Amino acid sequence: MLKSSRLLIPLLNVKVLLCLLIILPTVVLAETVPEVRDYRIGAEDILHISVWKEEGLEREVIVRPDGGISFPFAGDVKAAGRTLAQLRADITERIQKYIPDAMVTVAVTKLTGLRIYVIGKVKKSGQFTVGRYVDVLQALTLAGGLDLYAAEKKIKVLRRRGGKEVVFPFNYVAVKNGQNLEQNILLQNDDVVVVP
Repeated sequence: MLKSSRLLIPLLNVKVLLCLLIILPTVVLAETVPEVRDYRIGAEDILHISVWKEEGLEREVIVRPDGGISFPFAGDVKAAGRTLAQLRADITERIQKYIPDAMVTVAVTKLTGLRIYVIGKVKKSGQFTVGRYVDVLQALTLAGGLDLYAAEKKIKVLRRRGGKEVVFPFNYVAVKNGQNLEQNILLQNDDVVVVP
């Protein structure tokens, strides 16, 4: 009995160590990686909207430049800037008086609304349509990297929030050296990265 308990203790320690090696990196990553929000619908995205068991209520719709869509029984609905769940809930609520207990599905069939812009002293400035959220470094990579004369410490991200411009400073030199990594924010639709 004593001999088997001696063998059991090192075996338990190995199991505990293996669990810690698996769990700890996940915990550290969860604390350091920013949480990615649900995708926000953008203008020109193509959505597939359907109501279960209602053949006439299945459509592909393009989000208009004003951010709206039209759907039978729901009328004009604001889609841009909202998540799929928010849009689904709004359409469901609007058609309930015509179709009680309606089960609405909303999916993005073509993602064209997630656009970012990189301007200034980069090798290839312009508009970039991306299929996922990208951070500032990834946006600079899409633009071919910085120009030789770029002011690496004075890069800015411009974002419109509630009709106002918000500026996020980005120091490329610091981030390149592993410092102030929180500056490397995830870009949102229509963000502009300015490289002076």
